[in-house]
Amino acid sequence: MMVSPVQSRGVQVVRLHDVSVRLGQLWALRDIELTVQAGERVALVGANGSGKSTLLRTMHGLLMPVQGRVDRHPDGRQAMLFQRPHLLRMSALHNVALGIWLDRSQGLNWAQSKARALEALQRVGLSAVAHQGGRQLSGGQQQRLALARAWGRQPDVLLLDEPTASLDPHAKREVEALMADFANGQEHPLTLIWASHNLGQVKRLATRVVYLEGGHVLADLPVAEFFNAAVLALHSPAAHAFVQGELL
Repeated sequence: MMVSPVQSRGVQVVRLHDVSVRLGQLWALRDIELTVQAGERVALVGANGSGKSTLLRTMHGLLMPVQGRVDRHPDGRQAMLFQRPHLLRMSALHNVALGIWLDRSQGLNWAQSKARALEALQRVGLSAVAHQGGRQLSGGQQQRLALARAWGRQPDVLLLDEPTASLDPHAKREVEALMADFANGQEHPLTLIWASHNLGQVKRLATRVVYLEGGHVLADLPVAEFFNAAVLALHSPAAHAFVQGELL
């Protein structure tokens, strides 16, 4: 598989220009300026209600800004993984194959979609449960199944909302390893953008950290600078206070 131009480092895959989003009477995002380039692994951090999930959904086109605009690379594909996988009442194989088949940009018939789905299940270590019901799998297996469904569509950008929040330690390690594997893939490397409360995970996986508070971006730094207390305190006292509170 050839690496597409969308996967070449330095190419902008998504850019938000002065984006504000309103949910009912609440301004969930305000005046967001953010650019993500191919090959980055961007972690979104902040307290509950800070705007992380809203930002992911806005990047993916599930929410529309009331101000500003979101630009995506015209040749790029995106997939999004939610905190709790939305699985259908069918086998693991068909959960993955159906998503591929319905994505008409893939141009695959049902047999081809099933073959791609089997490849995706093998990639995440779920070949043995291909014919089991997706909803009967363990929490960690369900999250890996959701990752297979996303990877099977061959996205350039993968957005994930707290992908390991409800998993046990072993399942968290498995999902983290898959995220790293997808990002570093030789044939089809992905750009990762994900929300996380797990600062250890952020340190291990991210190349860049964006801190949100009250719908505003208050820090946007390379991971080494974000976790350098002196640098972060100078750049954003609010982000520094958040990190110190999480580390206590």
